[in-house]
Amino acid sequence: MKRYRNGEIWDFEQELQLLGDGFCDQREVILGLDGDTTCTVCVYKLEVLHFCGFFGPFHCKIINNSVGESAARDALELVMANALSKAGSTRFCVQAVCLAVSGVNHPTDVERIMNWLRDIFPSHVHFFVQNDAVAALASGTMGKLHGCVLIAGTGTIAYGFTEDGRDARAAGAGPVLGDWGSGYGIAAQALTAAIRAYDGRGPYTALTSSILRKLDLSSPDELIGWTYSDPSWARIAALVPVVVTCAEGGDEVANKILRDAVEELASSVKAVVRRLQLCGEDGNDPFPLVMVGAVLEAKKKWDIGREVINCICKDFPGVHPICPKVEPAIGAALLAWNLLARYNRQGNLRSETNSP
Repeated sequence: MKRYRNGEIWDFEQELQLLGDGFCDQREVILGLDGDTTCTVCVYKLEVLHFCGFFGPFHCKIINNSVGESAARDALELVMANALSKAGSTRFCVQAVCLAVSGVNHPTDVERIMNWLRDIFPSHVHFFVQNDAVAALASGTMGKLHGCVLIAGTGTIAYGFTEDGRDARAAGAGPVLGDWGSGYGIAAQALTAAIRAYDGRGPYTALTSSILRKLDLSSPDELIGWTYSDPSWARIAALVPVVVTCAEGGDEVANKILRDAVEELASSVKAVVRRLQLCGEDGNDPFPLVMVGAVLEAKKKWDIGREVINCICKDFPGVHPICPKVEPAIGAALLAWNLLARYNRQGNLRSETNSP
C-alpha cells in the first residue's frame, strides 16, 4: 500500500484514531463502486451486511484516455477516501472492493485498475473489477450473477451470466460502432430525420419543430451548429423525451425510430440468451432479465421497456423482467460480499483439507 501523492486525503484515518486499536476488527466493511465520469460508492458493514450509506456521486473519470492514467488513478483514490471518511471507516477496515466501471472491456483494463487498488489498500483486501453492466445485473438479482441485464441509457449493452460462470455480451461498443437503441442512437436518428425532412431527402416529421422548440432554435440550419458545438453523447441523448412525445402524437417517423430501437434492444438480449442458452434447450426455461436505464424507464403511453419485453417474449416466453429496487452501487457491494464469502469458503475448505 502506497501513500497518496497528496497524502492529506488519508489524514482522517489518524484523526479517527482507528488504527491499531481493534476497532476495525469489529467494523469490517465492503465497498461497492459504480460509475465512470461520476462514481457512486456504497459502504456496508460486513458482519451483518448493514448498509452505511451512499456517498456521491463524485465526479471523476476512471476509464478515460483523455485524462491520463495518473489523473484517473488519483480520482479513484479520492472517491474512496471521501466515502470511507464520511462512513467513519478506514482502508484497514475494508475487506473487499467491487469496482464496476463502464469501459472495462478487456483484461488489460482489469489489470490496470487492480494495480491501482493494490497500491491504495492493504494486502488483505480482495478486489473485483467488472464492467458496470455486471453491477446493474447484481442490483436486480441481489448479488447473484445469473441471467441477463439490459442497460439502455445514453448508451446500451446486454450482458449475461450462467450459473457456472460463463458470460456473454452484445452491443456496448459505443455510438460509432452502432449502439442503436440507446438514448444517443434514438436522438441521433431524430436529428438526422429532422435535417432530412428540411432539405427534402426525407418525409415531413413533427420532430423538426419539436426539437427546434426544445433547443430554442429558430431554423433547422441551426441544428448543425448545435450538434457539433458539443457532440457529447449525453447531451444528444437528452432529446429522447421529444421523440417519445412526437411518437405518442402519431408522428410516423418518430414511431419508426422507436420501433427500430425496440428491435435493436431486444436483439441484443436475444443474442446473449442464445449464446449462453439461458432459455434452456427448448427455449422455454425461465431466466431473469434486469432492465436498467432511462430509455427503459419511460412511464409514458409509448413504453419502450414494455415493448422490448413483448418482443423478447415472442422467442423466449420464460423471460422474467426485473426493475431493480436498489442502486447499481449496492449491486456492486452485494457482488463483493458474495465473492468474498466464496473465497472464505474455499479458504476454509483448503485449511480443513491440509489439517493433520
